[in-house]
Amino acid sequence: MNRNYFITLLFLVTSLWGQSLRVGFWNVENLFDLEDDPTTRDEEFALGGQKNVTQDIYDLKLKNCSFVLADLNADVLGLCEVENYFILDELNKAYVDRDYKIVHYDSPDSRGIDNALLYDASIFNVIETKPIQNNLPSGKSTRDILYVKGEFAGHILHIFVNHWPSNYGGKEQAIPKRRATAQLLVNEVGKILSKDPEAEIILLGDFNEGPKDNNVLSLESTNMINLMKPMMGQPKIGTYVYRGEDLLLDQVIVSSGLKDESGLKSGEAFILDKPKYRQQEGNYAHYPFRFWAGNRLLGGYSDHLAVYVVILKTSP
Repeated sequence: MNRNYFITLLFLVTSLWGQSLRVGFWNVENLFDLEDDPTTRDEEFALGGQKNVTQDIYDLKLKNCSFVLADLNADVLGLCEVENYFILDELNKAYVDRDYKIVHYDSPDSRGIDNALLYDASIFNVIETKPIQNNLPSGKSTRDILYVKGEFAGHILHIFVNHWPSNYGGKEQAIPKRRATAQLLVNEVGKILSKDPEAEIILLGDFNEGPKDNNVLSLESTNMINLMKPMMGQPKIGTYVYRGEDLLLDQVIVSSGLKDESGLKSGEAFILDKPKYRQQEGNYAHYPFRFWAGNRLLGGYSDHLAVYVVILKTSP
């Protein structure tokens, strides 16, 4: 029997037996509440702000986000560009198919956007959580990296949710920021691997770089395996489009412990890429169908597509 076919069949059968964990990530594109927080630059999304957000627009954003969550159907879901716990709770109420538990910490990001994790407590048991503060070389702080340690099927899983600094203000200025962020993550992963070289670790996030860019590549120094690499170079494949170019900014990266034949095992990564999540006509056909274009309401979902992977229990 063809080995790849066998592995695919194994994943399908194991999933049906209930010994699988579906782990996803999505950049939700500015999920804000309607309140103006005087400590952050969130006023454009508040009532009376620059975007002229109304209750109906707010409700539409939550409804559209809930559609993505339904299609992902993740047991564990990392999110970025969320404002606070309140808006996560609102999203959880809008998505009626599951009742997620929420892991969230307010980060020092100037716009007030954070990372978060939603999880199904009947499948994944959270043991420990913490924000990993990311102090940049300039002395400024940016979004924390969210760390969650949990248990699935009797095995420990370490999850890091990332949203690395963007190119806002210029790519040349942003690359050193991401280099520092990558080194921070390498250090944190290294601490875990120094105690358990076979530890099962997942890095999720919008890395604002592709799998072959230097800062993302540096993660491989800890024997991490980027599940998005096989997608590189394939036409019309990506999670984000910039000036007509498909980019794989949103990634799933796993430790070698999730690629051996014992404990938990990772399958391949997928992009949630349905026609409704892309614009179908006009100058921006094929671009992700975003909710905002500047201050103009498009009413879509996000400027990023979601990604996911299935983790299996392969041994006691």
